[in-house]
Amino acid sequence: MTELVIHKSGPGLTVQDLGRTGLTHLGLSRGGAADPVALYEAAALLGHRQPLAAIEMAGFGGTFEVTAPTRIALTGAPMRVRLGSKELRWNASHLLEAGERLSIGAAERGTYGYLSFAGGIETPEVMGSRSTHGVAGIGAALATGARLPLGPDRDTGASALGLPLDTRFSGGEVRYIAGPQTALFAPETRARFEATTFARSATANRQGVRLEAEARFLAQTPEGLASDFILEGDLQMTGDGLPYVLLNECQTIGGYPRIGTVIAADLPVVAQAPLGAALRFRQITLEEADRIAAAQDKRLKELRRRAKPLIRDPATIHDLLRYQLISGVTAGDDLEG
Repeated sequence: MTELVIHKSGPGLTVQDLGRTGLTHLGLSRGGAADPVALYEAAALLGHRQPLAAIEMAGFGGTFEVTAPTRIALTGAPMRVRLGSKELRWNASHLLEAGERLSIGAAERGTYGYLSFAGGIETPEVMGSRSTHGVAGIGAALATGARLPLGPDRDTGASALGLPLDTRFSGGEVRYIAGPQTALFAPETRARFEATTFARSATANRQGVRLEAEARFLAQTPEGLASDFILEGDLQMTGDGLPYVLLNECQTIGGYPRIGTVIAADLPVVAQAPLGAALRFRQITLEEADRIAAAQDKRLKELRRRAKPLIRDPATIHDLLRYQLISGVTAGDDLEG
């Protein structure tokens, strides 16, 4: 069995897939990758039918080795990465030979980077997922010296592929829809909310991100607002009138009023926003949100279309002899007679 060996681990290394859906009524949020788009990008680069479990790296990577030749994909927040003495391209697939050391440094933009493998990570499933869920106590952060089982890579000769780097790592516009408590905020408060540019606070993790601004956005809440189900993407206004965007490991019940809910397509923009990044919010209709969600369902097909073979300088290809450089070469015995 192929194994991944972690020689050096950053502080936020975990195994993540798309998480556990449909368990909110049991008090368990989705969990899974903070940036699911990165897993879809990896699936396109590695030729998977669907995203598989990967290593999520929060802010910093580590040093890795595999025990058999394995194709990898590097997606999500761009990080400086080297294979031995060679620098590798981000948002691309590469071949990692047995015994080679892959070193991944700090995020240059964004927050969460991902290291995926063509055979997938084959740690045991818990409730239908391999994801670590820190709040629920499922799994744990990966430490130096950990060894993880990988599935076999059956196509180590496949071409290395690359994707254009996305723009979701520096903040920007975030779309949201109205929810059952939106009307608790006065129209002028909602207008001011959309006109305000927020900064991503240092108070942020996989549960949620606090946003900073000079303005305050208080709801006209009745006395004793009852706790209610809350979801990933909800825009909660805390007692000081500043919002939190709930993320993939959020609690499932809360009592703070919610001005709306960020659509799933834009949650990676919030999750990936680095400290101080500017974020602005724009309300859209439910019909528009449904159209965006339908397009998201086809994203793997679109990413596969956009993935292109890497154009590489032969002088920088450490495994050059693995490639068939001249087509039509034979052993010669088929030419006899």
